[in-house]
Amino acid sequence: MVPDLRQPLVRQLAESDTPRHYWHLGDEDGRAWLFESVEGDEREQWAVRQVEVGADRGARRYWWRHLQDEYGFLTDQPLEVWELTEITPEAFEAVWEAAG
Repeated sequence: MVPDLRQPLVRQLAESDTPRHYWHLGDEDGRAWLFESVEGDEREQWAVRQVEVGADRGARRYWWRHLQDEYGFLTDQPLEVWELTEITPEAFEAVWEAAG
C-alpha cells in the first residue's frame, strides 16, 4: 500500500489552534456530509474531519488517522463553502460521536 502523503498535512492542520468552522451538506437522496474545517494559507477552508451519512443512515468518519477506505475519503480539495450550511460545533460533534 502506498502511504498517503496528505496525512502529515491534515494532522498538522487538525492539531493547530486555528479556529474551526462546521458545515453540513445534504442531497435529495437523504445523504449528508458534515465537515470540520480550518482556514488554510489562501483563506480557503480545508476539511480536517468529515462524516458521511448514507441514505441508509450508515455513517463513516474520515480524519488524519483514517483518510480513506473502500467507501470514501476525506476530501482533498478546499470546501466550497457557498454550497454548505454552517452548523454548530455541538451538532457536528453529536454526529461524529454517533458515527464512531
